[in-house]
Amino acid sequence: MAITPIDIQQQQFKSQIFGYDKAGVDRFLEQVAEELERLHRQSQELREELSRTRTSLAEMREREEVLNATLLTAQKVSDDLCNNARKEAEVILADARVRGEQIVGEAERRRLQLVNEIQEVKRQKVSFETGLRSLVESHLRLLNLDTLSLPTGKDREGLPAGQDEHKFEDFSDLMADDEESGIQR
Repeated sequence: MAITPIDIQQQQFKSQIFGYDKAGVDRFLEQVAEELERLHRQSQELREELSRTRTSLAEMREREEVLNATLLTAQKVSDDLCNNARKEAEVILADARVRGEQIVGEAERRRLQLVNEIQEVKRQKVSFETGLRSLVESHLRLLNLDTLSLPTGKDREGLPAGQDEHKFEDFSDLMADDEESGIQR
């Protein structure tokens, strides 16, 4: 059974003739009661402080668990974000490679098309130059004919041998060239 300061203060001793000095015992009991009261208050305060500390410790442990769970979640989210970013970067790079290959392929097709067009233009140029040269030559022959008069029967006799035939052959050749070119006289 625990003795409280009140128990000590209310304790009564029997007096005897040659017994204890009642005033001395009372003073001593008073001091013991005060000391016990002080110790009792201190003990009560320590119990209350211990209770608060335990409550605080429980709260801190709960916070620690929450923080640990949060850290684990944050680490997982961070890892997931890194993995997703890495995968997304790989997809973007793959798309860029495919697109780059498409662009290069399209550029190569366009280059070949332009080369073919240039060759066609060159061929048309050569054809045009050939046709133009032919036309100019036929016009030059016509101009030469116009400057030469056609010999009549009398004039043919005075020509050296073979010369009159040559002029007529040139004229018939010229006429044939004009017909091929589509020139009408």
